[in-house]
Amino acid sequence: MNLEKLYNLQQKLDEKINNTHNLINQSLISHKILALQVEVGELANETRCFKFWSLKGPSPKNIILEEFVDCLHFILSIGLNLKFNDITINDLNSENTNEDLTNTFLNFFDSISLLKNNISKENYINMFSKFLSLGKQLNFSPEEIEKSYLHKNNINHKRQEEGY
Repeated sequence: MNLEKLYNLQQKLDEKINNTHNLINQSLISHKILALQVEVGELANETRCFKFWSLKGPSPKNIILEEFVDCLHFILSIGLNLKFNDITINDLNSENTNEDLTNTFLNFFDSISLLKNNISKENYINMFSKFLSLGKQLNFSPEEIEKSYLHKNNINHKRQEEGY
């Protein structure tokens, strides 16, 4: 996964959004963090990992992947906002985890809250690493993630042009 390429694409989308909605020079970090938390909740909902009361299985992989890259859009946007977009994939430690998916989500939520409460590059890298570990646990390859990000980024540009 080429993070430099993804940050550049996200920057173009962010600039389009900022210009379209007259948001230049506004601090949007709290909005982006909340948006990320909402998207992570939507992702968890599609996996249904926490729904112990239900027999229904998870959504199809492509739906879960789309929710995953929605999260990635906000993670990249937060990194741009905080000027932490110089990181590389080698800076991120995406470990395979033995914990269940519910706990992986909870730990990822915790890392988002930690970043919100203490903005630092270290906390951003930790949060991004936990996100990539979640992707590994969901069996997404870096190539699948990047391809899906590119597809959704194009959709997001079109939405802005159509007054989404």
